[in-house]
Amino acid sequence: MSWFKKDPLQIIPFDTYGTNEHLYLKGRALEDEDIDLDKKDWFSLLLNSWKRFETDEIRNSPLVISLPNQEIIKSSTDAEGYYLLDKSSDNLKHHIDDEGWLEYYVSYKSNSKKRQIQLNNKFKGKMLIPRQNTSFGVISDIDDTILHTGVTSRLKWRVVVNTLFKTPHKRKALEGSAEFYHLLHNGKTNLEANPIFYVSNSPWNLYRYLAFFLKNNNFPKGPILLRDFRTPFDRTPKMELAHKYHEIFNILKTYPNLNFILIGDCGEKDAYIYLDVVKEFPNRIAAIYLRAVEHSKRMKRISTLFEDYNEVPVLIVENGEQALLHARNHGFIA
Repeated sequence: MSWFKKDPLQIIPFDTYGTNEHLYLKGRALEDEDIDLDKKDWFSLLLNSWKRFETDEIRNSPLVISLPNQEIIKSSTDAEGYYLLDKSSDNLKHHIDDEGWLEYYVSYKSNSKKRQIQLNNKFKGKMLIPRQNTSFGVISDIDDTILHTGVTSRLKWRVVVNTLFKTPHKRKALEGSAEFYHLLHNGKTNLEANPIFYVSNSPWNLYRYLAFFLKNNNFPKGPILLRDFRTPFDRTPKMELAHKYHEIFNILKTYPNLNFILIGDCGEKDAYIYLDVVKEFPNRIAAIYLRAVEHSKRMKRISTLFEDYNEVPVLIVENGEQALLHARNHGFIA
């Protein structure tokens, strides 16, 4: 028996988005550190927090991606274990479900790895293709927009405590946010499938943690778009645009005929980013919602920023009822 038995391999496909003719698939190949999100004791909590950031990537490994239209595509991971497939494809619209999700499978190339591989080397991923019955899309921040993290706290100490020392079971959604997002998802007719995109500056290491939180708090399913946790030794190319700009711009370019509602908070840079988005994509933003935070100086700054602004409807949200009333008055929800 080996005292240094290596962990089995896994692939974590991220929920992404695309179109009927274009694939955009992303995920990461890692050693399986056996992170159990259902464990709530303090030792497991600390151990899981350590495992999320002490990742063992499977670098430069050949992969095989299988699509439901019988297309087989060869891919590979990069120096940080990520795979990204960004290419044209055909006949995808015939394989999506009622909400617009396309399922695919990604595997390690046969015999490319001799180590144990979980789940028979077949890992299911999903890509969202918005259906025709959509009126608009929603792009939402996560931290302090729907999940209290404490980004306005001094030295961000609350972010550290909440992220590393609380299980996703104990993380509560901000009041009324899940209900509001479902109403937006269903639209004015209550029969729509308006896509929700969750864009956060949290690192990909927290993907499963945040996915668990969204599901556990009954948010509509949507692509979760996080950023690479870069270190001084990172060998992947750095993006030209900051993460949120890159993701929001890419979503708007992917769906040129769809307008969007932007949701964030008053805590950090969301307001300034969203104003830049309005300038870059005129007539594409239907409304901006910014959740109020407990920080008087930042609240005053954001209120002043929008004092005479009339390019698009903007609401600084003090409570859930305000958002519901505003959305109904603008014809977004039933």
